[in-house]
Amino acid sequence: MPHTTTPSPSKTSIQLEDVESAAKPQRIKPTDYTDNNINQVENKRLKDVEISVPVVYGTMAFYLGKKASELQSHKWTVYVRGATNEDLSVVIKQVVFQLHPSFDNPIRVVESPPFELSECGWGEFEICISILFHDDVCDKHVDLFHLLKLYPDAESGPQSAKKPVVVETYNEIVFPDPSENFLARVLSHPAVYVPRLPAGFNLPAPVPSSNMNVKGKDGTKNHPLNHWFINFSEADELLKLASAHQRVQAHILKLRRQLSMLDGPPQPSKLAYGMISECT
Repeated sequence: MPHTTTPSPSKTSIQLEDVESAAKPQRIKPTDYTDNNINQVENKRLKDVEISVPVVYGTMAFYLGKKASELQSHKWTVYVRGATNEDLSVVIKQVVFQLHPSFDNPIRVVESPPFELSECGWGEFEICISILFHDDVCDKHVDLFHLLKLYPDAESGPQSAKKPVVVETYNEIVFPDPSENFLARVLSHPAVYVPRLPAGFNLPAPVPSSNMNVKGKDGTKNHPLNHWFINFSEADELLKLASAHQRVQAHILKLRRQLSMLDGPPQPSKLAYGMISECT
């Protein structure tokens, strides 16, 4: 089984012709479109329309416990998934994972969902993840970089064979001026954010992509690692923000009480003395 030999390999992105990479952005645009391979009549572009695809990429590492050896201490999985675990093959044609060169066949191509691969090893290193899209989506690709993490932080306690180390990043890939075919295919897809279209706007019949999941749009909802995935839903984020707001308010109130104790009891104002004398 392959294993890592050094903790930090050099950063080498996979090169394709006429592509530009975007490393660790918050909202990713695969740069300007070119139309070399697109039929303009059949694939008309929609100006001033923007499609957004939320994606999550990351790694999940399990300690092998009693089965661990010096060279194979962990089993890990690197993946690209929908933010709500929906199928992304409606947009993504293939994902290329570039591993450390000490692995056999370090460049791995995954052409159908789930877009992931699993390996065993002992070292942490940076993985280059290249996402390629269907022809009617975009003829560019996006490069992402993710550090494989095997060992938990000190505050998380000792490593356990039952609880994995999960590191994920949320991004939104933005497609400006999409083709009519692309928009028609993802118009009602739960993994894609599509703007509201004008009333009476007509789109051609959707054309399925070649690698779309024939079993339906389950994506990673039934994935065996599903319960370890981080929840990136908007509702969950709002709950976290509300909880953080409550903690901040409670801390402010506590500090105010401490300051008031340091300053001593409040002194009545002159206005208060005047009101008392008039009432007596």
